[in-house]
Amino acid sequence: MSQETRVPFARRCAAFWLGLMVFARVVAGATNTPPAAPAGPPTHARVVVVEAPGAMLAFDPQFDVIRPMIDRGLTNLTGKLTPLEAWRSLVSTQDTVGLKVVSAPGPTSGTRLPVVEAVVQGLLNSGLPPKQIVVWDKHLAMLRLAGFTLLAERYGVRLAGSQDEGYDPEQSYAADGQPLGRLVAGDLEFGVKEDRLGHKSYVSKLITRQLTRIINITPLLNHNLAGVSGNLYGLAMGSVDNTLRFAQDGTVMAKALPEICALECLGDRVALSVVDALIAQYYGEERSLLHYSTTLNQLRFSTDPVALDVLSIQELERQREAIHVPPAKANLDLYTTAELLWIGVADPRAIQVDTIR
Repeated sequence: MSQETRVPFARRCAAFWLGLMVFARVVAGATNTPPAAPAGPPTHARVVVVEAPGAMLAFDPQFDVIRPMIDRGLTNLTGKLTPLEAWRSLVSTQDTVGLKVVSAPGPTSGTRLPVVEAVVQGLLNSGLPPKQIVVWDKHLAMLRLAGFTLLAERYGVRLAGSQDEGYDPEQSYAADGQPLGRLVAGDLEFGVKEDRLGHKSYVSKLITRQLTRIINITPLLNHNLAGVSGNLYGLAMGSVDNTLRFAQDGTVMAKALPEICALECLGDRVALSVVDALIAQYYGEERSLLHYSTTLNQLRFSTDPVALDVLSIQELERQREAIHVPPAKANLDLYTTAELLWIGVADPRAIQVDTIR
């Protein structure tokens, strides 16, 4: 019998200062899994920004500059003396670690290969076997088009598409009030339901059956509804099927994406989030529009994906203001909802930013 996985609100939300608002969410999205004792909501977040001139030259990322940026970011974030100690504080040699990238925009505006390569080297140097490192996105074909095949062959790591791996009939997301979705090829229930409509989004078997830890590596790239094609948007939309029901409505997206990221089989596996801010592209979404881009030469590190996304949205807005172009209309409810679910901190005043040059 299929088990429907619902958002574990009771585990994440104590009933003190959130009061009736959180209680209503718990009632609406009760979990089938007995809740563990809540650890308490995050009250502040820390982001480490590493900036290095020359990390990008004519929109070409320079691996020799980027590699030490990864080491500096990790040691400063974790407080460890060496990169080896830093990596081992985040993942173990027994883990199967999935590097979630954004490949659809291609190698220039998506997650850049040298950044992923530097992370792969760090994990290998920490003792993680190559076959326990998986570079993944929703579609394997997009990973190949973005050039990740050469990276996989060079280091012996795996490439995987979450849709290509299939979806787990035992793990799904559904919530009261979410719209039905028009099922498309690749969705678990496509071809099964006569009306071709589904109210569940099933989680990929790549996540439920293979990966034990996830590292998000996302570009600093705008999204018209989510504000940024960042950690929450990329992880949620890349991990489940039947996503068309979320993609066109900012209000629906603002509720669904944080709830998907809060699933125990998904969000609890995220060990680290890295924003590839070598370039900030403030228009275009999945299209590479370098005339709407600014070189920042930065990598940003945090264990708080919400804080990183909020800062990314602020950065993109600063870049738009600098050249006097129309502002975006991002639905920030997505990030305040994520804060209510204890995924991270959405208030910029509670985010400590340490910049290393």
